[in-house]
Amino acid sequence: MGVFSAINGLFSITAIFSNLLVLVVLHKESSLHPPSKLLYRCLAVTDLLVGIISEPSCTVFEAVLAQENHLPDLCFYFGTVCVVSFTTLSAVSLLTMSTISLDRLLALLLGLRYRHIVTLRRVRALVTLYWFLSVGFALMTIWEFAFAKVYNYTLISICIFVSLFCNSKILFALRLNQTQQAQHQQEEPNGGGTLFNIARCGKTVTTAIWVQVTLIACYLPYGIVIAIVTIHASSPFLDVMWEITSSLVGLHSFLNPLLYCWRIQEVKQEVKNTIRQLFSCCLSN
Repeated sequence: MGVFSAINGLFSITAIFSNLLVLVVLHKESSLHPPSKLLYRCLAVTDLLVGIISEPSCTVFEAVLAQENHLPDLCFYFGTVCVVSFTTLSAVSLLTMSTISLDRLLALLLGLRYRHIVTLRRVRALVTLYWFLSVGFALMTIWEFAFAKVYNYTLISICIFVSLFCNSKILFALRLNQTQQAQHQQEEPNGGGTLFNIARCGKTVTTAIWVQVTLIACYLPYGIVIAIVTIHASSPFLDVMWEITSSLVGLHSFLNPLLYCWRIQEVKQEVKNTIRQLFSCCLSN
């Protein structure tokens, strides 16, 4: 288990620095639509807290548990912090990622109505609801761990399905738009201005694919292990698989900033500027 502790420690450090950088950049960036910016901030905060709270507490818990004369109270404390924080933050992160996929789909389909329907107030209320529900369900895991396994499996399945559905719709809508735009340009060579905003969303295709692949790769194995443990009794092999798949979920906290923020052109440029400023400050000192 020491190998997994070292891996989780590495993921923790990288998640902290990468998500701190993203939060700084999002604070500077003003071109993003405020509701979308709030979702990216929420995602960065949850991933940052995974690196600060969940992964270190899990590492300490495993280290204490490995000791022959470990203190039961200390194990219970760090085990509780690990389970509650991991359940809460992974739930909020999954729900936020699904909402980002839905937000991008609405931006594509609603057109000019998007900014009137998707408002900062509504998104803020939705994010607050995510946190309250996630904390409530996570606290229930202290008394009923079997419920936690069913809850995690159900949540992962629903969020993966919603993200897959939204990203598939985005890809289908963009392909349909490309066909319509080609026909429109043939009929009116000087036209096509009405399709400009939709065509511009084509830049999100690659990001949508990578987001979906990464989400499935990091969360689906964890969900499968939870489902097997729920149906059958645990075993040493399943315990090891649980460790491996949990580490994949931790890795996702580092990958999220790359996928959601660094691939947005405005944010990507701001990230480069911020890194240059940090290096300039370090060299000058």
